[in-house]
Amino acid sequence: MSALGHGAGLDGSASAALRPSSWDAPPAAMETHISVLMFVGDRAVKLHKPIRTAFLDHSSRTKRQRACHEEVAVNRRFAPDVYLGVVDIVSDDGTPQDHAIVMRRMPQERQLSRTLGYPEARSCLGEVARRIAAAHAEQEPERRPGMGDWRQVRQLWQDGVTQMAPFADGLFPSGQLVTVARLARRYLCGRRPLFRARVDAGRIRDGHGDLLADDIYCLPDGPRILDCLAFDRALRVADTLSDAAFLAMDVESRGHPELGDGFLEAYTQESGDRFPASLGHHYLGYRAFVRAKIACLAAEQGRAAKAARARQLLALTQDYLERAQVRMVLVGGPPGAGKSTLSEGLAEAGGLELIRSDVARKVLSGLEPMDSAAADYQAGAYAPAVTDLVYSAMLSRARRLLSLGHSVILDASWSTAEHRAKARQAAAFAAADLQEVRCEVPAEVARQRILDRALVGTDPSDATVAIADRMRASFQAWPEATPLDTSGTREHFLSAAASALGLRVPAPSWGAAAAPAFAGAAAAP
Repeated sequence: MSALGHGAGLDGSASAALRPSSWDAPPAAMETHISVLMFVGDRAVKLHKPIRTAFLDHSSRTKRQRACHEEVAVNRRFAPDVYLGVVDIVSDDGTPQDHAIVMRRMPQERQLSRTLGYPEARSCLGEVARRIAAAHAEQEPERRPGMGDWRQVRQLWQDGVTQMAPFADGLFPSGQLVTVARLARRYLCGRRPLFRARVDAGRIRDGHGDLLADDIYCLPDGPRILDCLAFDRALRVADTLSDAAFLAMDVESRGHPELGDGFLEAYTQESGDRFPASLGHHYLGYRAFVRAKIACLAAEQGRAAKAARARQLLALTQDYLERAQVRMVLVGGPPGAGKSTLSEGLAEAGGLELIRSDVARKVLSGLEPMDSAAADYQAGAYAPAVTDLVYSAMLSRARRLLSLGHSVILDASWSTAEHRAKARQAAAFAAADLQEVRCEVPAEVARQRILDRALVGTDPSDATVAIADRMRASFQAWPEATPLDTSGTREHFLSAAASALGLRVPAPSWGAAAAPAFAGAAAAP
């Protein structure tokens, strides 16, 4: 390391200097959009480019010096034995010309991005999940007003869209950016209570901010996690899920979605976090968008290969955001039409919360779900006024779940246009996609199902054949619904319904209590 010049050890305890004129030959180097990394022996030397962008300012030597010291400080939280210190870059007479960060040089062949196709990547990601969760746990929750709430996240999206706009119709179609902005706004506006709950739960903390597979090294004694986002703490302080989602997104974008999902699963187990799948997809989309912006900037600086990467990441952003959109599914039809069987199957397969009118009616009547509330047609617990209360209670619960990021499926007859109109209003208020399905079978099939159900005695429905016939005769036209023949096998009509609704199954289980996906990830207590 004589090429690094004079001074004490490079551990930050004393000054050190680097004199490039003493090098026998130019060192090997690589470039990012904001820095240059040179490799000198067993050390890596990082210099910031003298640039100013919308999100950082390294335009003066003083600002670059400050940035170097800040970068060392925040990165030592994750890799204290890698970030050795800051050196002055000096001229032959010792005058400081610039400043650089000196690090231990990592073996490039152990870069996580190069090992994703090999078995050891799984255990490395599991250990990364453990370390990231531990690093988050060490930080105090951010309590400054506005940090992590929906308005701040919306502003981050808006800033990103503004910064991406100059590249539209050059690197990608402008319509795609408009779609991404619309999907992000829609999710955020309908999920304000969810973001408030994340803040209240202490999930907004100082994290890494830029977790990428290129900056993680899988070494025999454990991974080294490098290159925190150091230039703006406000961008680093975020929902801990957003921090972890960065790496999950990056791994998936490199062609390994199963490893990305597995990492996020392991992180949720380690952190004990619980969240709706929609929030995970939202933050995955945001992180893909951030990297798309970075790729655009790199392409603008002359790195032509980054243009294709920008397009790939923007497409991934849109896909994630489409998956993040919450939905309200109405499954209706007269008794015996198979709506409960369909609703239960779709809820399980698609990760939707099931709300069933038969159960809601019993709860309102002070009964257990399997208690009988049998009465004549539109009498007793089935009188029109009670039915109105049942639908109101169902929609109230649905609105709450939708606002917290959960998609819902409402199993009821939906036999009147009035109740369906109120459901549409609830979905619009919650910025949720509404889908309507009417189950249909021949009357004789419905009658037999009702008789069979009564014999088994394991369903909360009180409907009889006579009541079903009267409901079928009075069922109001439902032209907005997708008709679904449920007279076949359960597997057949479940598959047909999932296809018609565009459900992607199986749903991620990131936030659910499950066995850890990777070695090194311990189960949550």
